[in-house]
Amino acid sequence: MTKMKSITKLAFLGMLTMPVLVACHDDDDLNLGPIVAEEDVFGQANDVFSAEEWYPGGQLGTTEKASYSAAAPAVVNVAGMEEDFNTGEDFFEHLYTFEQAPRKGLGPAWVRNGCIACHPSYGHGKRQTEYRANTIGNGYLLVIYKPSENNKYISEVTGMPQTQAMSPFKAPIDEEQIKIEWPEVTEMESGLPMKFADGETYSLIYPVVTIPQSAFNTNPKPEGYDVRLESTIGLYGTGLLDALTDEDIEAQWAAEAPYVDLNPAMWDKEANTFKSSAYYYAPYNDTGSFHGSHGPLKRFTYAMTRGTLQDGAGANAIWNITNVTRSDRHWLYTTPAWAKAQSEDTEVIDYIKRHGASESSILHPYYADGTNEGISERVNEILSCSSIAKKETFDKYLFEGAPYYGEEEMTDKQYYQFMVWHRGLAVPAARNLNDEQVKRGKTLFTQMGCAQCHRPSWKTGNDNMWVDAATKAYADANGLAKDGDYTKLLPKFPNQTIWPYTDMVQHRLFMVNDIRTGWCRTTPLWGRGLSRQLTGADDRLHDCRARTVIEAIMWHGYSKKSDAYASTVKFYNLSKDDRDAVVKFIESI
Repeated sequence: MTKMKSITKLAFLGMLTMPVLVACHDDDDLNLGPIVAEEDVFGQANDVFSAEEWYPGGQLGTTEKASYSAAAPAVVNVAGMEEDFNTGEDFFEHLYTFEQAPRKGLGPAWVRNGCIACHPSYGHGKRQTEYRANTIGNGYLLVIYKPSENNKYISEVTGMPQTQAMSPFKAPIDEEQIKIEWPEVTEMESGLPMKFADGETYSLIYPVVTIPQSAFNTNPKPEGYDVRLESTIGLYGTGLLDALTDEDIEAQWAAEAPYVDLNPAMWDKEANTFKSSAYYYAPYNDTGSFHGSHGPLKRFTYAMTRGTLQDGAGANAIWNITNVTRSDRHWLYTTPAWAKAQSEDTEVIDYIKRHGASESSILHPYYADGTNEGISERVNEILSCSSIAKKETFDKYLFEGAPYYGEEEMTDKQYYQFMVWHRGLAVPAARNLNDEQVKRGKTLFTQMGCAQCHRPSWKTGNDNMWVDAATKAYADANGLAKDGDYTKLLPKFPNQTIWPYTDMVQHRLFMVNDIRTGWCRTTPLWGRGLSRQLTGADDRLHDCRARTVIEAIMWHGYSKKSDAYASTVKFYNLSKDDRDAVVKFIESI
């Protein structure tokens, strides 16, 4: 079992014997059969689309099934890798528990108790009208920040704020007090009418999120903060984006620099190159041999805060969303402000005093000498172990003095299998590329300038990926990379022409209640046309404010300052037939 962080809400122990909310899916559950029936035309070039555009993930990264969960050919074609892929999938599809292997270690506070809760059927999160962590499909993360301090995250709660905690602790944020409202836009700041010339109307809504100070179980409580929502995006194809070279992404930024403003936190305008802050460095991992003296280029998340997929959003989330430790993240995802509040809470102290005396109790490490003062001090010490600097303190209390302490909650092998799955997810093949309306849509998409940001295609490099320390440790322990090539252990996508429809650049749309900094990476469009079929929803943009493709496009023209305003005006002036063609094209790629 589990270390101290798995000391968990005893009131929730009944969960451990309940059926899992989301069962593990086999291919028959999530894959809806072949995408096309016209085998005589699928994969063939026509007057608008090339033959390779049917395979947006290239030959190594595309599935012909209508699925977000299929293994890429790069996985299937390598002996033994598919088994690891399937095991890794299990870590994604089932909920985590407090003590039961293999998905153990939940707590002491967490964002979600499983990955699939945020990524319904592996896709984009769904729009919500209330914030509930246990709602399957709620892909929202709370973004709580201080506008007066350059939009930095508040320090009282974690960067991915937690609304769940094990007993007797109280969640850092009481989600019952979180309020989400969806007002409707009455007029566009840019002056664009809410009705097209042919009489068809559209409407736009956006989230307003409020969290009162009383909702924070921290000491101190935050002040002067604002709240936004960010939703998860699809997981498929992220391994292919990881295989793009830093140099090619930098060249794209440099090509756009003369025409649009680029994020000054990332880009040195004068030198026309990335700043050092654009490269990711984790103190608990070495930088690898493929990136010189710095870590990999940031490319994942809306804010481009994460570099390689092996230390990217998913690799990070399997730790901080569930608070499940592993060898390279061997400490809690908590804050000192929460630790202090819990150590001062008389209900918390009294509960531990009554239930933590036995060495067999998962609350025992908090028990200390059994006095109120001793318990308070120990609670504060353990819950404050939230960084690599506190690792030794964490080990002291969690790995000594109790028979079931001493193992990582997620082993290096399990994490490796999770990453085989994560990197190996295929992109669904394109659909209907022989349809005349879809062809017309692509032509218009290009003519309007949409492809300037939603760049259609890239070519991956040799995919000499950066490999994380946990994967290396697993390989070394089992003699799997005696030649020193750790990259062969994970799915590889070398020299593939791919069609993600993103420029991998951050842009600004200047929407009302916009994303935290205003800067947002262009989201890939590939496979999104299957969202309603596979997930039951088609919500788009970073906070699911767009309920349809039309709404997503028109949000690009909310402000004249938007990088995409000119393209939105061109779309607005199209006939209904042409607007429908653009939508059908976007839903086909």
